[in-house]
Amino acid sequence: MKQYKIAATAAMGLEGIVADEVKALGYETQTENGKVYFHGDAYAIAKANMWLRVADRVRIIVGEFKATTFDELFEQTKALPWEEFLPEDAAFPVAGKSVKSILYSVPDCQAIVKKAIAERLKTVYHRVGFLDETGPLFKLEVSILKDKVTLTIDSSGAGLHKRGYRVGQGEAPLKETLAAAIVKLTKWNPDRPFVDPFCGSGTIPIEAAMLGQNLAPGYNREFLSEQWPWMAESVWDKVREEVEDVADYDRKLMITGSDWDPAMIRIAEKNAAEAGFLDIINWNVCNVADLSLEGENGVLVGNPPYGERLGELEEAEDITATLGNIMKPYPSWSVYMLSSLENFETMYGKRATKKRKLFNGFIRTDLYQFWGKRS
Repeated sequence: MKQYKIAATAAMGLEGIVADEVKALGYETQTENGKVYFHGDAYAIAKANMWLRVADRVRIIVGEFKATTFDELFEQTKALPWEEFLPEDAAFPVAGKSVKSILYSVPDCQAIVKKAIAERLKTVYHRVGFLDETGPLFKLEVSILKDKVTLTIDSSGAGLHKRGYRVGQGEAPLKETLAAAIVKLTKWNPDRPFVDPFCGSGTIPIEAAMLGQNLAPGYNREFLSEQWPWMAESVWDKVREEVEDVADYDRKLMITGSDWDPAMIRIAEKNAAEAGFLDIINWNVCNVADLSLEGENGVLVGNPPYGERLGELEEAEDITATLGNIMKPYPSWSVYMLSSLENFETMYGKRATKKRKLFNGFIRTDLYQFWGKRS
């Protein structure tokens, strides 16, 4: 099968985790800021979309070249084999971005790329006049960084964080991809208790359950490239059969999600039901001050309030202090908290074993890690 250069895009700070995921699928990787590159065929594209928990999208790289004039951009775009990707009736909108480049006008770059591709396709398909663009959708992007042009096609469609289970959410939901990254960073395994005392709409416990039962994050959704003529239906059938073959639906899990707000727990239960985990995860209404834990060597994971709004900082600090006091009788438990509080360790009452910088949307946060003593 034809080989493609593929890029799994990732949020800042998560590239290493995405690279590990791609390697686990059997591909060699090369990592740059926000991207993990690998080579593979149509099956690799489908498999990456289905299985990458932490990546944002899977893009196919059609071409890369340097351009400092609109003529260079047009001619080099036109020289690429677009007919290998786009059928005669393809709909192909072009998005764009330009950073630190001579060609800085994004609308102009988009228009030139669009025109160059259209000219190429009209020549190859012997068309006169406009292309119909009534067929399958191919979302193209022209990205220019320091005069280097990269032309890609998005194979995912909706971002990979859209797993298909979120029927409700709170005010500031944690992205599924970030939640999955946090679960992976805990090194949790299904034999250990897992508790999220700030579960909100349930994203972290649901992602843990998915990981615990080895269920592919894309099992409950569709992908844009399923509509493409050169992505055979048999490829997707094979990938989905493999999902069923390795899923461990009978695996018992000790996962609990709690929140002080009954409305959020109701939303979490609906999301869990949509994901197929309603009877797998324990949900309860509980203020963090009333938290009690069962078992040894458990993992406490959460995204507590940050106190970003005026007047809420003190409350966030109080919650952190309460959490630190509650965890003192549980020395075998490991704690992983995502917070933007710069004085988190002071309020928690203990220095973190490790900190990892992560971005929750545009908010710079740290994942504070307090490793438990194995009992």
